[in-house]
Amino acid sequence: MRPDTPAENVDHTAEAARLERTADLYPEDAEHLLVQAAAHRELAGDRPGATALYDRLLSSDSRLENPHLVRALKASNLWEYGHEAEARAIIEGVRAAAPRDPAPWVIVAEALENHDELESAQNTFTEAATLLLTGVEEPPYATRPVLFGRHRVRRMLGAPHDDWDAVADTLHSSSVSLDELHDPKRVWSLGSDNPAELQAEISRLRAELGTYREALSRPFPVAILHWPAPELSELLSAYPGLASEYPSHGEHLSTIEASLRELAASGTPNLGIVTGTVPSYEAFAASEGSSPADATLLPQYATTLAARGRAEEWPPQRGAGCWCGSGRAYAGCHGG
Repeated sequence: MRPDTPAENVDHTAEAARLERTADLYPEDAEHLLVQAAAHRELAGDRPGATALYDRLLSSDSRLENPHLVRALKASNLWEYGHEAEARAIIEGVRAAAPRDPAPWVIVAEALENHDELESAQNTFTEAATLLLTGVEEPPYATRPVLFGRHRVRRMLGAPHDDWDAVADTLHSSSVSLDELHDPKRVWSLGSDNPAELQAEISRLRAELGTYREALSRPFPVAILHWPAPELSELLSAYPGLASEYPSHGEHLSTIEASLRELAASGTPNLGIVTGTVPSYEAFAASEGSSPADATLLPQYATTLAARGRAEEWPPQRGAGCWCGSGRAYAGCHGG
């Protein structure tokens, strides 16, 4: 169940408890699962409970994949129930750390924005854009909330368009422009008696909702399963019946790249790669009450890994290493 599900349609407390139990079963995925559980705690109004989950992650002996994201979420949550000073301190810490992931930047900037700290929010968004996008020809999808959020805050401040705003306008694909969506006077049109004004606002809200729904779909990509050579060798030794699925490791890698390119050519968005391990696959098969030798489990396993946040974006960003783990740049390996 997604944390964005309306509160009237789900028992958020029960869902949080389910995710916490799942995190105990899959400790390798605890970070992603507990972040989701904390979101449900927040939606249930249990903000101290959410903070406890963030603290559980931050105090864990296990190395977090994105500690800055957890800290940013904790700060945003703390501010919502009266712990402003602690929230501000954490936000400054996140900004000083200058993470390369856009998500923590967006969360702390929006926390500032939500509490009318518009100048600070603008500065935070600008820091993120400068760090993540300077010299980048095509901004990655994940950085769009940085540019759109910056555009929104600057519109509320009445600031003139600059180069980053122009980039945001270029990336925005809706029929309603960002200037309209971020117009601070829009709220007044909802009280208008003019049917034309109301209809125009309804159109803008629909466009905004469409963009929002697209953003919500991003964490769950269409994912292809990748087995590193040692894992594939172990898999086939234990379950030789899967050899028809994987004639050789080289062919396995070529099939992944070809499948992803075919999906991209057909217009499928948000493609990703998940890396499997034999113990994880065996645990998944056991949870499904099936045998790991059953080839029909493989795509289900890939989808489950993606839903747990294990997918890596494909194609890799410019200059990044190849997804296959060769150590070479993607452009000089499978992207060549």
